[in-house]
Amino acid sequence: MRLTTVGTGTAAPHPSRVGAAHLVHADRVVLLLDCGAGATHRMAALGLDWSHITHVAVTHFHPDHVADLVMLIMGWRWGQLPARSAPVTVYGPVGMGAFLERLAAVYGAWLLAPGFPLTVRELTTQDVITLPDGVELSMLPVPHTTESVAYSVVHGRTRLVYTGDTGYDDALGDWAAGCDLLLAECSLPDALAIREHLTPRQVGALAARANAQRLVLTHFYPPVETIDIVAEVAERYAGPVVLATDGWSIEF
Repeated sequence: MRLTTVGTGTAAPHPSRVGAAHLVHADRVVLLLDCGAGATHRMAALGLDWSHITHVAVTHFHPDHVADLVMLIMGWRWGQLPARSAPVTVYGPVGMGAFLERLAAVYGAWLLAPGFPLTVRELTTQDVITLPDGVELSMLPVPHTTESVAYSVVHGRTRLVYTGDTGYDDALGDWAAGCDLLLAECSLPDALAIREHLTPRQVGALAARANAQRLVLTHFYPPVETIDIVAEVAERYAGPVVLATDGWSIEF
């Protein structure tokens, strides 16, 4: 499995971080986790093959996680030659279908009928979706917005868990238990803590509860970058920690 952190930023405009987007390669599966503002052009700038993404999974409907989904579908329809013909499935929490229908009412019916097969599927906690080559996708509700979810991606004996946006949650730590890579938001310092996001100490506690083999942090608001994130995480988590940047990549 290969992970590329396409966008590691937030709603705060940042000179080097665009909205949340993370690309996972697992054999024939090319899965985009979230598609926040600026993600499509960032993929092009990084030389990533956005045109052959096979699946998209959205964690929630805030624009720093989903604003560029329209741009991506538009790029598949009009931004490549030859035009796309391969099918795409967009996964999301309950409400994903209605969300895209509202966007189509603004941008046009082409959004849901872009000239290639586009399937929208809403996931529940009971669903374990089998993608090509045995890749498994599942989700867990997390405390952020009413629809927010985390995702698990399993390929063979390798597991990635992506928190999306979340506050601290024991249930999330238990669900992520033993994962090879925990891709977690790390939004705010303790001084600005709110229940809808994680601080470095909270994400350290989450990774420790999950016994994650590796912790990769993303979704940094500018104030959290002024503190020693790694040191605060290390107060509660002893494993390796990476502060991801746009374009950072790892095979695991």
